[in-house]
Amino acid sequence: MSTTNTSVPLPTVSKINTTRLTFSEFLKCGMGGALGCCFTHVIVVPMDVVKTRLQTDPARYRTGMIGTMKTIVKEEGSGMLLQGLGATTFGYAIQGFFKFGLYEAFKREISGMFSKDFAETYRIPIWLTASSIAETIGDIALCPFEATRIRQVSDPTFASGMIPAMKRIYREEGFYKGFYKGLSPIILKQVPYTCSQFVTYELTNSYFNKYLLETRNIQKKDLSNSQQLTVILGTGAIAGLVASIASHPADTILSKINQEKTDGGVTKAIGNIVKRLGVRGLFLGVEARCVMVTTLVTVQFLIYDGIKLLFK
Repeated sequence: MSTTNTSVPLPTVSKINTTRLTFSEFLKCGMGGALGCCFTHVIVVPMDVVKTRLQTDPARYRTGMIGTMKTIVKEEGSGMLLQGLGATTFGYAIQGFFKFGLYEAFKREISGMFSKDFAETYRIPIWLTASSIAETIGDIALCPFEATRIRQVSDPTFASGMIPAMKRIYREEGFYKGFYKGLSPIILKQVPYTCSQFVTYELTNSYFNKYLLETRNIQKKDLSNSQQLTVILGTGAIAGLVASIASHPADTILSKINQEKTDGGVTKAIGNIVKRLGVRGLFLGVEARCVMVTTLVTVQFLIYDGIKLLFK
């Protein structure tokens, strides 16, 4: 009877990797995430401006995404569609570095605590845990920039740029209340967003790899560049759509809370917003965000996976 040497890893179609991430690999993943998140959030700034206006002033903007964009351009000029560009650029570059870099690091670290079979069986909880921790750390870094961006977009007369806006927020409201009163809703938004984004992406890739092996007896790496591009586009779009819907209610709360007085506490302010808006109100601007996030996530994975392959 033959025996299996358990010290030698067996071939698998899973993406589970139990080896610890090296520092150079972490930097590669982090830089890929920083470039991907920064670039994609910058190119969708106009859609983000429209979405934020729909959320913060629904009584004024009743004509949907396209109508709101036309109104903004007509009344305030096309330059208003780039409001908050600086805060978006810096904030999401930092957030993307931690989000993608730490996700890969924690995914490997947690998987390495268990046997490969166990890590494969419970890969979804591992992905969820890794993405939750990574996103929370990224959100702490992002929150001041996001608070600044929302203030600039909702009130164009607030300040002339990112730095003056940050100085005014700090001067008038202090550090925590000014920059971090939106931390709870941003975590409530970004953690479900990132969890659904990564898990959906990992699962769709795993199922696709399994399909290739079972039906065509080939691996994803054997596909042509154009075929791999098509796969990334498809899986990224699916991940983006799922992520946008799952996290939109918290995104609406985040937009509202930076306009809300929080003297009674952030939790009470969130409760007041939910009670005032209702379920339907929490999905204000969902169409604009679905378009924005699906575009954003698809391009993010194109850049991220591209950089990983380039420096492999």
